[in-house]
Amino acid sequence: SFFTLMNLLCGFLALTQVREGAFVMSCWLIVLAAFFDLLDGMMARLTDAKSPFGVQLDSLSDVVSFGVAPAFLLYAYAFDSSGPLGMIVAALPALCGSVRLARYNVNTEADDREGFEGLPIPGQAVAIGALILAAENSEWGAYLALDSLQVLLPIVVVLSGLMVSSIRFDAIPSPTIPYVQAHPKKTTAYALAGLLIVGLQEFGLVIVLALYLGHGIGQATYQLIDALTTPAPDSHSEQ
Repeated sequence: SFFTLMNLLCGFLALTQVREGAFVMSCWLIVLAAFFDLLDGMMARLTDAKSPFGVQLDSLSDVVSFGVAPAFLLYAYAFDSSGPLGMIVAALPALCGSVRLARYNVNTEADDREGFEGLPIPGQAVAIGALILAAENSEWGAYLALDSLQVLLPIVVVLSGLMVSSIRFDAIPSPTIPYVQAHPKKTTAYALAGLLIVGLQEFGLVIVLALYLGHGIGQATYQLIDALTTPAPDSHSEQ
């Protein structure tokens, strides 16, 4: 609960920084909120301390830190002069994120498969923050016009759609010896991703999130193509 509340505090502080026009600081506070959310999940798994109270508190915190905060950030950063369309698109992270969290809470007991159905809301929020950080702090971000409405609008729509989609995305590996022994490649990949983020900061965030999204979408595309190209069994021949 402490880590969850730190997540919520970072989300609130991110909102205050948007109001002050400190967009870079707001982005890093959203990233910090995601770090506390990660610690919250790890501690719950390590101590087997999951509870209905913790689930609801986590979801309420996530709505603020990864739904409302990035939505308000987007509106103030790029969409405030775009009229009703800008307001609606900027609100999508909060709207779709809320649906994503509600669906997860309802299905969490019934879905025993590894990973998540739909893009996790922290991943969407950090992706938005990483794009704005790249636009503000790097030459390549400015070259790609990551701060323009033409670039941000379709990205926000896609990220929001992925949250409410049925595409499955990986979960962060559990930091336990049995899990590491059972999944050495996956654990190594996520450890390298963490080092990349620490070393390259916003550039590392963009690379890691692009690979994460590409892996989930690529797997879903492969499964769809495989299902469409696999001939249906002939029930008459089986009989």
